[in-house]
Amino acid sequence: MSVYRVPGAALQLVLATAAAVLLAAAIAAAVSGWRSGGGSPVASPQPVGDLVALVGSAGPAAFGRHTACGGVLRPDTLGIAHPTLPCGARIFIDYHGLHVLTQVVDRGPYEPGRAFDVTDALARRLGLEGVQPVHWSYAAAPNG
Repeated sequence: MSVYRVPGAALQLVLATAAAVLLAAAIAAAVSGWRSGGGSPVASPQPVGDLVALVGSAGPAAFGRHTACGGVLRPDTLGIAHPTLPCGARIFIDYHGLHVLTQVVDRGPYEPGRAFDVTDALARRLGLEGVQPVHWSYAAAPNG
């Protein structure tokens, strides 16, 4: 009998992705319940979780491309391309002391080895060059 061993990094990536999907589903259910209750927000969204991911940008080469979320990437588009989070899902990104609230605007990443891509405008705002580890978290609707 042969045993297949999954490399530690691959297993860690699979588990982190599964946890992120479960957390996103829980947040979506909570937001859906919050919206159907007719309440309006009284506070800013709050970060939930603290995840680390390798992130890069497709850069200016993506300008003019139609996204999987129904938009067009422009030089001023702020957002991320994520493989599983729903379009419009809001996340916080922390990089070198900057804390930015953004949203999923496309599917991606476009290059292997990245958890997701940021748009060129967001990369410029963050000062992110190349592929870098960033901290990110989900933006949960405030209880109010």
